[in-house]
Amino acid sequence: MLGGHLVGTAVLFLCLMKFVSWAISLGSGTSGGTLAPLFTIGGGAGIALGELLARWLPGFGIDPRICALVGMAAMFAGASRALLASVVFAFETTLQPLGLLPLLGGCTAGYLVSSLLMRNTIMTEKLARRGVRVPTEYAADYLDTLHVADACARDVVTLRADATAAEAAAIVATHQGFPVVDANGDLLGVVTRRDVVGVPPATRIGELLRRPPAIAFPDSSLREAADLMVREKIGRLVVVERSAPRKVVGIITRSDLLGAHAGRLDGE
Repeated sequence: MLGGHLVGTAVLFLCLMKFVSWAISLGSGTSGGTLAPLFTIGGGAGIALGELLARWLPGFGIDPRICALVGMAAMFAGASRALLASVVFAFETTLQPLGLLPLLGGCTAGYLVSSLLMRNTIMTEKLARRGVRVPTEYAADYLDTLHVADACARDVVTLRADATAAEAAAIVATHQGFPVVDANGDLLGVVTRRDVVGVPPATRIGELLRRPPAIAFPDSSLREAADLMVREKIGRLVVVERSAPRKVVGIITRSDLLGAHAGRLDGE
């Protein structure tokens, strides 16, 4: 087809038979014979379209052989989502500089159509049906682009370490977690409603602390905050300044992280 020796009805018949055999091969679940037939089908479609255009628009100087090359590469670009690889592959195997610009246009069109109409490629569809999610688009992590200062709550409800559970009962009913501070306002730890409810009323809040507080800084990214929550198996971080790591300036929760995604959704 690229040499112009196979044209007309023979090309259409070859492509039709190749498509039937290719569909049977794919339908049988085998791994072989997936991509190579696409070259024949794409090349045949390209040369058939090129012959029609050459007859209808004789003044444009359309070469069906170049159309076969573009159809072959464009079909492969759409099936594999490998845009530049398809262009370079077709150019390397033919060394036809006149086909470079049509290759870029045809392969880009094939890539865009495939991206719009197909969620998965031929090579990843089988994996997707087995429940394996195969990402095809790559973008910056949205949480990594935002700072903790952009999402944390600044109005923080704290508990004094020397307060009793009875004194804190009314405050505990309003939130899930609370930073615990000493008489100077320095951070000692974090207690949750579960820690306070059910203990003897005379129990001091400071006695309920089990581990050092997990903290985040205002200039930390939300991705770092999310990763720390996962590692520590907690749902909130106390926000402190780097220059004063015991002074509470805010608190960030899992809900704040989810709320930050509202900006991404609005942007989309």
